[in-house]
Amino acid sequence: MNAVSVQNWQKANQESLMVALTQVRQVLEWKASQDGQTPRPIATSELSDNSSLQQICRIFGLSTFERDLLMICAGMELDASFASLCAQAQGDSQKLYPTFSLALSSLDNPHWNALTPTAPLRHWRLIEIGSGSALTQSPLRIDERILHYLVGVQHLDERLMGIIEPLKEENQLVPSHQQLAEQLAETLSQSAGNDIVPAVQLCGEDTSSKRAIALSACKILGLDAHLLSADHLPSNRNELSQLLRLWDREAVLCNSALVLNCDEVDGSDRDGNVVAHIIEQINSPLIITTRDRISQRQRPLVNFEVSKPTNSEQYLLWEEALVMEREELPEIIEHLVGQFNLNAPAIAAACASTLGQMGLSEDYDQLNNTLWEACRAQARPRMEDLAQRIEPSASWEDLVLPEMQSQTLKAVIAHVRQRVKVYEGWGFAKKGGRGLGISALFAGPSGTGKTTAAEVMAQELNLDLYRIDLSSVVSKYIGETEKNLRRVFDAAETGGAILLFDEADALFGKRSDVKDSHDRHANIEVSYLLQRMEAYGGLAILTTNLKGALDSAFLRRIRFVVQFPFPDVTQRAEIWRRIFPKEMPLEGVDVNKLAKLSVSGGNIRNIAMNAAFLAADSNEAVTMKHLLNAARSESMKMEKPLTDTEVKGWISP
Repeated sequence: MNAVSVQNWQKANQESLMVALTQVRQVLEWKASQDGQTPRPIATSELSDNSSLQQICRIFGLSTFERDLLMICAGMELDASFASLCAQAQGDSQKLYPTFSLALSSLDNPHWNALTPTAPLRHWRLIEIGSGSALTQSPLRIDERILHYLVGVQHLDERLMGIIEPLKEENQLVPSHQQLAEQLAETLSQSAGNDIVPAVQLCGEDTSSKRAIALSACKILGLDAHLLSADHLPSNRNELSQLLRLWDREAVLCNSALVLNCDEVDGSDRDGNVVAHIIEQINSPLIITTRDRISQRQRPLVNFEVSKPTNSEQYLLWEEALVMEREELPEIIEHLVGQFNLNAPAIAAACASTLGQMGLSEDYDQLNNTLWEACRAQARPRMEDLAQRIEPSASWEDLVLPEMQSQTLKAVIAHVRQRVKVYEGWGFAKKGGRGLGISALFAGPSGTGKTTAAEVMAQELNLDLYRIDLSSVVSKYIGETEKNLRRVFDAAETGGAILLFDEADALFGKRSDVKDSHDRHANIEVSYLLQRMEAYGGLAILTTNLKGALDSAFLRRIRFVVQFPFPDVTQRAEIWRRIFPKEMPLEGVDVNKLAKLSVSGGNIRNIAMNAAFLAADSNEAVTMKHLLNAARSESMKMEKPLTDTEVKGWISP
């Protein structure tokens, strides 16, 4: 309604309310007169069909008796004379309030079941009952939210504030999401009026897009959308039931749908039971947003999968958000879209951050690098909760490997870097979608450079590196391991980060021969991990100390296998040469003698660093003496005593 229409309605509503109040006041005056001569007043004025009072009567199915009782309670708030009239009508100067007894004895068409908890007045909390010696003698009061509604003031019930909030306007929907919103609206529209209205479930990682789709669907249906986060729900069942009843009342009063945000539900029995209770108890339109699909209970659940905007939609979002004319812009945007899978708010935020940093600069490299880093920052939040981010500091200089292994690592980098060109530009993706994910297995003893190699690749590709300990992901509960893995991969798709799955032995192994249900369960978990690795848009790396423990059937599904050998004497000498920073003072250090110590590159790094601390504490340059002491400390940790052959000639006798 426009401003004039609103004013006209408010005026008409006020007049209708005054008519209703006048009618019940006349009844109270008649009751108070008690002369037995005055006839009961008869209502002569019709109430406006569009008034708030008539809407309440229609919504909650009030009888004329219940309506008039509600108006007596409203009169207590709107007309100062009602208190004394109630006292006079009840013949008790202390009863300055309405009661059921007063209503039953004075209003037309009284019926006892209006007093029951299941009748509209009490079920929908239209009135409140104060303390008293008897139900019929207890004070009655109109609910504050209902009072405001009667006078034409719309607001969210105070008891719902801070728990349920109006859903704020999100960015304009991309076409694929608008189509989903229309399908969602059609689903709810077709079920309107049915005894059981299905709940709609929007599944996926993109929280912002799910909310925007829900809001758009509500607008199509002419509904207001309100948001309730599952983590704000009371655990007490009575409190929860009261909250849901208040919401159901609110939904019909303000023509609203509830958007239940279950994105952060952890899957515990407590959370699952609470959400299930809400789904079954709420009778108003319900849209659920989840990362993992909730299983169907008694109430039907209609599921919609929500993906990020398509590549072409993301390209247009970048163009709109960057608002600049640059000849090289299409190339930059294609590069970003090829690597990052961002939604509209994330793209807008990345552009705002970049433009703020760029100022008036027109430097191409600065623009490209700043946008890239802004995208990495936008992709991080969800992954930070699921895995450990490793800041890559290693370079090729820090990696000593045989030539074949080094070339294989460079081939992996080429696959990641040229993925879009080969798959999309050169059409390999059209040959089949399976196996397009880039996966690698790094196998070798501890300390041979597996994690360092991953760091080098992250540095080379300018991508984030996340370490996931598979031993902590694996769960003894059926389905939980897959759920944990799904969360990691879904979150990582946003930025195409490098995923480093440590301790692959915890999940893999020679398990293709199924002997019992445990083996069958383990095979399902392994198959799921490999399936996600094959579909992942980034690089996924598995590490293991025991390649022989992995089944060959599983290994065939991994694109690259890199064996990290224990370094020989020549390689150890090269590691020792490279391990000391240029700034470190050295005196008499012989890398050829150090190379006789049979340890891995990781141990060499530990020894070099410990020796540096010993020398610094003595205010000396690093010598073979410091290195020998550090080597002894490392050997104790490894529980592997140093041999005379290994340390021969390190220090003079």
